[in-house]
Amino acid sequence: MLSDIEIASAAIPCPITEIAEQLGIRTEELEPYGRFKAKVNPACFARLRERKDGKLILVTAVNPTPAGEGKTTTTVGLGQAMAKLGKKAIIALREPSLGPVFGVKGGAAGGGYAQVIPMEEINLHFTGDIHAITTAHNLLSAMIDNHIQQGNALRLDARRILWKRSMDMNDRALRHIVVGLGGKTNGFMREDGFMITAASEVMAVLCLAEDTLDLKHRLGNMLIGYDLDGKAVYCRDLKAQGAMSAVLRDALMPNLVQTLEGTPCLMHGGPFANIAHGCNSVIATRLALKLADYAITEAGFGADLGAEKFLDIKCRLAGLKPSAIVVVATVRALKYNAGIAKADLAVPNAQAVKEGAVNLEKHISNLRKYGVPVVAALNRFGTDTEEEIQAVRECCERCGAELALSDVFARGGEGGVELAEAVLRACEQPSDFHPIYEDSLTLKQKVETVAREIYGADGVEYSNEANKALTAAQEDGFGGLPVCIAKTQYSLSDDPKLLGRPEGFKLHIREVRLSSGAGFVVCLAGEIMTMPGLPKHPAALDIDLAEDGNTITGLF
Repeated sequence: MLSDIEIASAAIPCPITEIAEQLGIRTEELEPYGRFKAKVNPACFARLRERKDGKLILVTAVNPTPAGEGKTTTTVGLGQAMAKLGKKAIIALREPSLGPVFGVKGGAAGGGYAQVIPMEEINLHFTGDIHAITTAHNLLSAMIDNHIQQGNALRLDARRILWKRSMDMNDRALRHIVVGLGGKTNGFMREDGFMITAASEVMAVLCLAEDTLDLKHRLGNMLIGYDLDGKAVYCRDLKAQGAMSAVLRDALMPNLVQTLEGTPCLMHGGPFANIAHGCNSVIATRLALKLADYAITEAGFGADLGAEKFLDIKCRLAGLKPSAIVVVATVRALKYNAGIAKADLAVPNAQAVKEGAVNLEKHISNLRKYGVPVVAALNRFGTDTEEEIQAVRECCERCGAELALSDVFARGGEGGVELAEAVLRACEQPSDFHPIYEDSLTLKQKVETVAREIYGADGVEYSNEANKALTAAQEDGFGGLPVCIAKTQYSLSDDPKLLGRPEGFKLHIREVRLSSGAGFVVCLAGEIMTMPGLPKHPAALDIDLAEDGNTITGLF
């Protein structure tokens, strides 16, 4: 069996200029980065602004398991299948972070015969967007410490600086550090730390910005800390937003690539869904809706994280209205949610599928609350039995969602035709999209609504610090913002060990951070961290450059 990178390397991609021409993108609207990837500049959207939008399709999944669910693979395969059916479709995805690429999760370009290419470039440096975000973030960090060193005219309280440093790598040793060591000329000593770039508010701002002016405005609104009187200090007070915008100018343009079968893909932005809002950029999604009749996008991790944030944050802030939602599941994932060990997931066990299907059932039920038609996609494995598949089908029938089998990993677009036909039918059904909560609710009411309606919690418990921070944000005029709950991706609860459909639990909010530039309030639940660590055997140990000096090996 060929590896993902072997399949991708054997492909013969079309020149990116041909993919652009297929979409109706003009030569002057394209900024090529080599032969097979390019950026689309703002002139394209400006020209197409009055064109009618296509239909927006969201792909999400059950809670992730060690066996993998194939959400991105399904998204890519669905786009390829749409093209097989003669539909004008485009995919809109997030960019991979180097942290997971060298860690345990892997890349974000799909797999098998449902991949986006050039796979190795996408999973490594791509067009440099994430590096630009890292640089802009750390420019602000440097300006904060320099301001203190040069006299501290804003009277920043070094004990209450909220803005950390950033890097696009998993490095647990940098979670908590001390800066300013080495004497008078090296800055003031204070506690600091790093977060992974995908968790940076700069990433969230770039992904939610409408254009360059909105980007600059949002950057200026980012809260960096408090002065000695307890007054909030923002990025605009340091006048850093101009230089940061300049660094991010090119990064704000969406990247155009293609699938193995030549289906266009806009890949742009990469916030994590267990830490941030987990969606690609608003600019890329809006452009996709103008360029094709069907725009297929995904949201990170399970539907309780990425999909909830897509629907309650991104759609709310950008005015998007999805026509259909696809929730991806596997027989293996459902067996895992029934308590079956990873080593035994290939062993036929229809009873375990029935028991674990409560996780899929909960996600379908949740998504239907938004008023959008839902299709379930069963990502097939060769070990799946007909009895196990029937158990999934019966679950979907109880939930009122059509089930479609997907074999895109092995067969590409041809293996996704059944799913594409189901999605096309769903897109013709009435859709009455609405977020799960109203803007007028308090921040606590919003958190409690998500906890109750999406996670299935009995209530919410707040630490003293979180309670004070939520109260302060409400009183300071930020109560109208949506909430972004950061929690484990492995469970509907904040405890990764509670699989299936847990009940009778409390959601524990331990910390609250105001992302005033992005436009949401982050509530951290459980033990979620904004700087991951590498596993015992990181993927980096298997990645190498061959003796020819050009071929990359071991990349999935």
